[in-house]
Amino acid sequence: MKHVLSICPYRYLPYTTGGEKYISQFNEHLGAISILHVAGVSENDSSIAKNYQLHHLLGSSRLRYINFALFFSLKMFIKREGIQTIIVEHPYMGWLGILLKITTQVQMIVHTHNVEYQRFKSLGKWWWWLLKYYEKAVLQHADMIFCISEDDRNTFINILQVNKNKCAIIPFGINIETAPIDKEICKKTVSEQYGFDYKDPLLLFFGSMDYKPNIDALNIILNKINPRLVTTGIKYNILVAGKGLSDDLKRKIECANHNVTYLGFIEDLDMLVKAADISLNPIESGGGVKTKVIESIGLNTDVVSTKIGATGIDPSICGQKLRIVEVNNWDVFSDEIIQKLSEKQTSTPGDFYKTYAWMNIEKKLSKLV
Repeated sequence: MKHVLSICPYRYLPYTTGGEKYISQFNEHLGAISILHVAGVSENDSSIAKNYQLHHLLGSSRLRYINFALFFSLKMFIKREGIQTIIVEHPYMGWLGILLKITTQVQMIVHTHNVEYQRFKSLGKWWWWLLKYYEKAVLQHADMIFCISEDDRNTFINILQVNKNKCAIIPFGINIETAPIDKEICKKTVSEQYGFDYKDPLLLFFGSMDYKPNIDALNIILNKINPRLVTTGIKYNILVAGKGLSDDLKRKIECANHNVTYLGFIEDLDMLVKAADISLNPIESGGGVKTKVIESIGLNTDVVSTKIGATGIDPSICGQKLRIVEVNNWDVFSDEIIQKLSEKQTSTPGDFYKTYAWMNIEKKLSKLV
């Protein structure tokens, strides 16, 4: 087994967002095929790290992103532990990875979750073009880049001029290998728990509610989609799950014709997703693959999403589970919801799990690291 050091400069244990869940599971599965050490921040709970050792080597100060002293401490760690490969999570500490690569002769992998400069450009940050040059430099110095989707890979190759042979796709994974068959049981349980009529459709929107793209999407549900659905006269319930919702949005939900219910942070999110008839994803901004789409389809739940919300996901392996609508076309978005509710539900195709099941991703990782 190779000795690997991952540099992960943010809190992810315990995870509460899709991105944190991805890195937690990525490390768990990478640790199953290597001797993995993770250099992390002190806010992580190292007791729940599985298959690897988590070391609080990066501290907690924001200055860690420019802390040159980390170079010396990690260089010593690499020599002491016989590290052969380093993985840099996101490009932000790429400068550190480059220095360690040059001075210790280890292989350097950059693990990307988005095209970062594009994400910040979509969020209206003026400095996105500076990040673009930095991101390009880091990726070009890497021996290999793990991309989350084919779309990201193509951007790195065609726009950031990265060698295509260095780019491998390691997608967001799910810990199931076939479509679950307990959706009806989950819906009955959730409907009973929250006092809904089991016969009424459940529509779900979930994610971190202190993240601007999700806040914007929830406003679209409240101001654009829900009013359109109300006019159809159908009975339905929209469930909103996630941490960090503002008091202002809570008040808006309370006024939403009693069709929208905020559940807060849900520990057993899988049951809630399986209970839903449709997972809603009216995202207008933000970069990278939306993990909620992959999780929903993996749990055999239909998804209606904007085009940007389905970025990086191959519709051809989703069967009838994914409907994609152009951004800002909320009439069509609402029509797709109604259409989906009128159709007989189908199961998620096996090809979807061949791509996104962690068991298969782990096999791919074992050939690359």
